[in-house]
Amino acid sequence: MSRKYFGTDGIRGEIGKAPMTPDFVLKLGWAAGKVLASQGVPLVLIGKDTRISGYMLETALQAGLVAAGVNVRLLGPMPTPAVAYLTRTFRASAGVVISASHNPYQDNGVKFFSADGTKLSNATELEIEKYLDKDLETVCSKHLGKVERIQDYSGRYIEFCKRSIPSDVSLQGLRIVVDCAHGATYQVSPEVFTELGADVIKIGVEPNGININKNCGATSLAFLQENVKHYRADLGVALDGDGDRLMMVDENGEVVDGDEVLAIIAAHRHENGTLGEHVVGTLMSNLGLEKAIEGMGLTFHRADVGDRYVMEIMRKTGSILGGESSGHTIVRDRIATGDGTIAALQVLHAIIDSGKSLKDLKRVMAKYPQTLVNVRIKEKIDLDASSAIQKAVKTAEKQMGDRGRVLLRASGTEPLIRVMIEAQDESETKQLANMIADVVMQEAG
Repeated sequence: MSRKYFGTDGIRGEIGKAPMTPDFVLKLGWAAGKVLASQGVPLVLIGKDTRISGYMLETALQAGLVAAGVNVRLLGPMPTPAVAYLTRTFRASAGVVISASHNPYQDNGVKFFSADGTKLSNATELEIEKYLDKDLETVCSKHLGKVERIQDYSGRYIEFCKRSIPSDVSLQGLRIVVDCAHGATYQVSPEVFTELGADVIKIGVEPNGININKNCGATSLAFLQENVKHYRADLGVALDGDGDRLMMVDENGEVVDGDEVLAIIAAHRHENGTLGEHVVGTLMSNLGLEKAIEGMGLTFHRADVGDRYVMEIMRKTGSILGGESSGHTIVRDRIATGDGTIAALQVLHAIIDSGKSLKDLKRVMAKYPQTLVNVRIKEKIDLDASSAIQKAVKTAEKQMGDRGRVLLRASGTEPLIRVMIEAQDESETKQLANMIADVVMQEAG
């Protein structure tokens, strides 16, 4: 069965428009509570990012959970991976994050973690959706859930992150600019790097409810690049609004993206004998990453786009490392979800061990030129059923032969069609990507 509300990363949308309305989120809390209550007397942790709408949705969500007889602990602003970690640590039945990740402040969303800190299974999400179609029935008063607001959980996550690298590794001598995107990491991630000895310059740490991800963070790197050069830092770390993505820049302000981060960690862990034989990327991963991983004598796997699909392949192959070009990096023997802070620490560990700069380390892979064009659409279109789109794709593939590849896919979190061309010649990628994008735009009306 296909899911009606859940996408690849929970339920997300513009505030005030279905499904991101208070009444729907109240019902969602109740529906999730009914599913969880069937597994015993449950406890659910709720964290959120810094969007102004988070207060409204937090209130609605907890009301729904309480109506279903679920006890709730409110964490306040907390990175998505921190909620995943704390859910497992406190033996909660589930964790919930109110966030739209890298999206602008007008959007928000709700995503769930299971008791073991991983994304909910498709089957569980479908079960929740079944309850969304039923009438809300409150449990009797004596069985209503209770709500407690917790103030001291951030310190536990900071210590957890610090323990993700060996205790004898110090960041002393490194100057790092950390951009928290005015999001959920603003109180914790700079503290992690500071306590490990780094000289930290904090930016993007003044959330006001509407500036999350605005011209900063992992999706807008110019702000970080300027500050790295201004402060003559060794490198920059950029996180997104909920802290599960990482992008970096080197001492010259050059971007180090998710593929390069994955390659650096893979090379370091492989050299130390702590990687295994498999690394997982996605259909969007650069061909240069695949070549680099294979050059290490390892096997590279491509999953569908979305960290839940990366994790599925990681489980099947026993991989401990996987990720996406966009910056989701999963180091599975550290935490079972994408964590930008922990991924950054893995790179910093490689820098300390090797004595090399980030600029030198990223040379482990040679990127193939890649052009990505996002076409905004009003309604879903069937890409396979459009003869015009398929003709454009075949034309591009014929022109490139074995020198490149075409990837066409709908975004799982936004109303977009993504057109990606990867080839040895950069001008050719741009020409072909724009050609296909124009056809998609015409078909989308």
